[in-house]
Order: sequence, then C-alpha cells, then structure tokens
Amino acid sequence: MRRFLPRKRFPWPWLRRDATPNETSPLLPKVGAGSTNNAEELALVTTDFQAGTNSGQQHNSPTDARIDPWYSYSFMDYFLKYFFIICNLLFTVLGLLLLALGVWGLISKESFAQEKISSIGTDPMLVVLSVGFLLTVLCLSGCVGALRENRCLLKLFSATVLVLIAAQVIVAIVAHTLQDQIEGNLRSGMLVAIARYQDDLDLRFITDEIQSNLQCCGADNYRDWEINIYYNCSAPGVLACGVPATCCVDPLENGTVWNSQCGVGAQLLDEFTAQSVIFLGGCLGEISRWIEQHEGLIGIIVTVVFGVQILILFITIRLLERINRHKV
Repeated sequence: MRRFLPRKRFPWPWLRRDATPNETSPLLPKVGAGSTNNAEELALVTTDFQAGTNSGQQHNSPTDARIDPWYSYSFMDYFLKYFFIICNLLFTVLGLLLLALGVWGLISKESFAQEKISSIGTDPMLVVLSVGFLLTVLCLSGCVGALRENRCLLKLFSATVLVLIAAQVIVAIVAHTLQDQIEGNLRSGMLVAIARYQDDLDLRFITDEIQSNLQCCGADNYRDWEINIYYNCSAPGVLACGVPATCCVDPLENGTVWNSQCGVGAQLLDEFTAQSVIFLGGCLGEISRWIEQHEGLIGIIVTVVFGVQILILFITIRLLERINRHKV
C-alpha cells in the first residue's frame, strides 16, 4: 500500500540527478509518440486506483465504528459525586435515629405485649419506625450506588425519588382541592383524641402539646371535654366537670410546681369567670390561625424540601450519565 502513496523528499543538492534523456540513457523513453502513450496509460491506471480507493471507503464507511477518546471525570463530576454521598449519609443517620426512636417508643410502651399487639397497627410510633426504615434503606442504597458506581442501585434510587416527588405533588393538589373535608377529618380526629385521652398515651401526649403550645382547649371550645368519660359531669371521680391541666392559663403554682388539678370544675364556670382560669377557644381555630400567620415560613420549608429532592434527582441522573460514558 505504501508504494502507491506519494512520498516527498527534500531536494538535497547532492542528490539531484540529470533526468534529461540523451544517448547514454537507453532505458528512458524517447520523447515522442511512445512517451505520450505511456503517459496516457499512467493516467488511466491512476484514475482506476483512485476510483477503487473511493469505492472501498464508501463500502467500509457504514461498518467503521468511531472510537471515542478515553473519558475522564471532571472536577464537577467529583464534586457532585461526593456531595451526593455526604447528603445521603446525613439522611441515613436521620433515618437510623427515627428507626431507633420508633423501636424505643414501641418497647417502652410495651406495644409487643400480648394484650396490646392487636392495636399496634394504630400506634404512631409504628409510623415513625416505618419512615425511619424506608429513609435508611433508600439513602443507603444511593450512597453505596454512588461509591461503587453501581447503576442498578442508582436507577432504583432515582426511580424511588421520582415516585416520592410525584406523590407529594398529588397530595398537595388533593389537599388544596379538599380543604373542607380535611378540616372535618381533623375535627373528628381531635374529638377521638379527647375521648381516648386517658387510655392512649400517644394521643394524650399529642393533645397536651397542641393545647399547651397553641393555648387552646378542646376542638371547638373547652366544653368538648364532656365527651370524655373521666371529665364528664356525670363521672364519679375528681376529674368530673373538669379539663386537663394543659388547658389552664397558669398551670404552675408559684411558677415552679405543676398543678394537675387546676382545671377541676372548669366546665361549671361561666365563660366570663372561666377565661381567667382556662383557655376558652378551641384548637381547630388556633391551628388555622397559626397556619395563616406562618404561611411564608411554611412555603419556604416546602420549597426547600421539594428543591432538595429535585436537586438529588438531577445529581443522580448526571452521575448515571457519567458512569455510563466512563464504562463505555
């Protein structure tokens, strides 16, 4: 093949030869008709060779695969990779904490006892345990997938995050559409919590936190506590016609000792007298008022959480693209 390719040489003076045909060069063709025929034959051979070369290139061009150069990670790729790993490690730790909290709550309340095992499905600590477990497994799979550059784990992680984002969008749309129904369900839930206040420690804790922090009493007003068998006026105990201490305006005597009997007999008082002892307003109105006052903060939190999920999904997709290019 090399003999057909033209080679250029530098015309050194000592390499120059006299190519003029004369009598002493019998092998060179004489100038005339013979030389003209030889030139035509040479041109014909050259044309055929070029045509064959071009046809060979056209024949081989569809099957020739382009070989890309070796791909190396950039600084941004490394930054995104380890930023992704650190974020997943932090969320993994958070998931483990929630998991430990859920297990501790179930064990401390003896929820696995034979007489309580039937109602474990309604235990709020089971929700905490489930969220912690799912968060730990999800973030751990993403972390291991990024460290090991495992495409299967990263695809599973990205698909799960995408499903969570879609679910949150659907929940937000449904919640905005069914506001009245949600408020009715919230009222029913609070009345159930009031009725089971003495029997369920979790509902008691949640009710006390809401009433003490929002400075309210009952769902609509303080008289909602009549539905509780212990605070009903027909109850035989000392709590009859009373309310819990978290409804009191000042449950601490002398600012130091918690007075659990400060709400005893509060339902027998008229509203003017009772307002100096307990909070008269219900917690549903206070919850709505608190949401209205903190709309900006809630919007920022929702935007940040949603944005973090979008960012994590974008980083995962970029890592998958870089891993595919690097392995190919």
